[in-house]
Amino acid sequence: MKERINEVLRYLGAGKAAGTSAESSDAQAAVSALRQSAQQTLSQLETQIIPKQLYRIFPLQHEADGTIVLLDAAHQPVFTLTGQLAASLLRDCHQAVLLLATLGAPFDALLRTQQARDMAQAAILDACGNVLVEEACDRIEQDIRKQLPGLYLTDRFSPGYGDLPLSLQPAILQALDATRQAGVHLSASLLMNPSKTVTAIVGLSHLPQGAKIRGCAYCNLRNTCTIRKDGKRCDSL
Repeated sequence: MKERINEVLRYLGAGKAAGTSAESSDAQAAVSALRQSAQQTLSQLETQIIPKQLYRIFPLQHEADGTIVLLDAAHQPVFTLTGQLAASLLRDCHQAVLLLATLGAPFDALLRTQQARDMAQAAILDACGNVLVEEACDRIEQDIRKQLPGLYLTDRFSPGYGDLPLSLQPAILQALDATRQAGVHLSASLLMNPSKTVTAIVGLSHLPQGAKIRGCAYCNLRNTCTIRKDGKRCDSL
């Protein structure tokens, strides 16, 4: 529970100050109150919100120009990934997972209600929603690891991160049949509705994969990594 609360505080911008010895007694009291409110809000949300989770696995085709094509079951192109982020994360991968997690319309309704009552509490609710939808993505990855124990997963990465364009969102939602399966729609500006919705790509490889985005603390290889022993990180290579 402590890690979840720390994530809520991070989304609220209070993560760095929380728990430091330099805090004043007033600041410590404020952080303590935030922690208690976040814990209560998370507990309440878990009784009211059931996240929806979708994912599909696609073969990958690596082109000579560095682009990567996702293929359907008939080995026809679904869409193409360009840019350095995809090339770096998927260079050792033969398959990729498209995934989606959403808290759905009920969360948006709760948030609107809270915004009309108490904007401070609404900010905490919004941050808790971020944590819950990320945890839903984590559960998808856990399920994939159970189903495919011989494969290694890359960090997940989403449209809008790095040089992966938001313009991929329509193709991802279509590939997942997300509107019918999860009630997710796109606005003209490519924002997803419901608001607490995440799409992401995760590569699958026969080779161990370092944590290039999330960092060494999240990496399964952190205790045996030869790159770290040399004082380097794989996200800088």
